[in-house]
Amino acid sequence: MAGAKEPVLVVPDYWEEACRHLMKKDRVMKRLIPEFGDACLQSRGDAFTTLARSIVGQQISVKAAQAVWDRFARLPRRMTPSAVLKLKVDDMRAAGLSARKIEYLVDLALHFDSGAIHVSQWNAMDDEAIIAELVAIRGIGRWTAEMFLIFHLMRPNVLPLDDVGLISGISKSYFSGDPVSRSDAREVAEAWQPYCSVATWYIWRSLDPLPVAY
Repeated sequence: MAGAKEPVLVVPDYWEEACRHLMKKDRVMKRLIPEFGDACLQSRGDAFTTLARSIVGQQISVKAAQAVWDRFARLPRRMTPSAVLKLKVDDMRAAGLSARKIEYLVDLALHFDSGAIHVSQWNAMDDEAIIAELVAIRGIGRWTAEMFLIFHLMRPNVLPLDDVGLISGISKSYFSGDPVSRSDAREVAEAWQPYCSVATWYIWRSLDPLPVAY
């Protein structure tokens, strides 16, 4: 969109402290963290846009998701809940959205527009309370809510046990590739407290060096 400002990337202020802590407590982290230099978690955009993007991207490739998002993002003048609620279903379908994803995006917009989502209170709420708010929205499950906590709110101590990449990375780095249960993963992550989000980010990097941004 012409004249749109580039989103400012925000970096967590706890990152350096977390890296020092993890390298002291965990042999794998001691090896992994120096491999990635200054790269770290970054947050962009606003809460509504971040969640809308996560809905658009469900069950399709990253490339396809970006193409659909680009077409969808051109429909409203600004990506706000009230603007999305004014869009025509036919236009959303023409952008490449399925009927189900349109329902999810409308439900997301309704939750934000009606005040059912307490964005201004999130700083004072714990992770589980925010997850409970988010999973009440159609199309958002626990995994999406946890990704939101890590990438948007940059909460330091989220352990997304439903994440295939995390389980696979723990298997590779800690168990020589043997299958890993959720309780195995939890046990490994005890050494990561109170910075599970940071350790998870480095486990993801060990599988794919290209950082993910939501």
